[in-house]
Amino acid sequence: MPESKSKSLVLPIRLDFASVSVLSFGPQSPCTFDAVAVDGQFGILEGRTVALIHPIVMASLFLYTLWAGYLGWQWRRVRTIQDEINQLKKQLKPTSVSPQGEPLEAPPSPIELKIQQLTEERKELLKGSYRDRHYNAGSILLGFGVLEAVGGGLNTWFRTGKLFPGPHLFAGAGITVLWALAAALAPSMQKGSETARSLHIALNTLNVLLFVSQIPTGFDILLKAIEYTKWP
Repeated sequence: MPESKSKSLVLPIRLDFASVSVLSFGPQSPCTFDAVAVDGQFGILEGRTVALIHPIVMASLFLYTLWAGYLGWQWRRVRTIQDEINQLKKQLKPTSVSPQGEPLEAPPSPIELKIQQLTEERKELLKGSYRDRHYNAGSILLGFGVLEAVGGGLNTWFRTGKLFPGPHLFAGAGITVLWALAAALAPSMQKGSETARSLHIALNTLNVLLFVSQIPTGFDILLKAIEYTKWP
């Protein structure tokens, strides 16, 4: 009786989002997937219109990051002014009184004038609602930032079928992580932790520096995207 030989079954399968070139069943049979993220398979997703979304959004978020930092600094100023006022009040000398026990009128001392100035400044800062505005700005940065960080990588894959590990990709991943870490400190900051507040400032300062480092590499990528894409 002749010995039977096993045969592998090869089925070509085509999907909308990826091409499965060979699906082989049998001992140690490989299953390979070839990305079809080029040559018009994704239509407008590979075009110049979508390619320009990432640099425009990220440039806007960079400017918005600076604005959020300003709001945060103003809210910090509200807190530190009150500390300054409290320290100055400790330096005030007791009010002089007459023999009858009535307070004597005297021009305000330099310390009292400084307290009045800081008090008025704090009142004006409080009108700016910097705490709420900073919190809202941070939430917008976290949401849109993470969304577009992932979207930028996906767009690169749509256009080229692969990603390009390098300074721009790694710095972008770092910025995304820093957004998340800075936001995670919010509960501790609300409880008054100065350590959390200092760490929050340090993380966001590093975030801005990484953002700045993205500008030259991002501009080079933008030029290549314009060169190798077509409208729309």
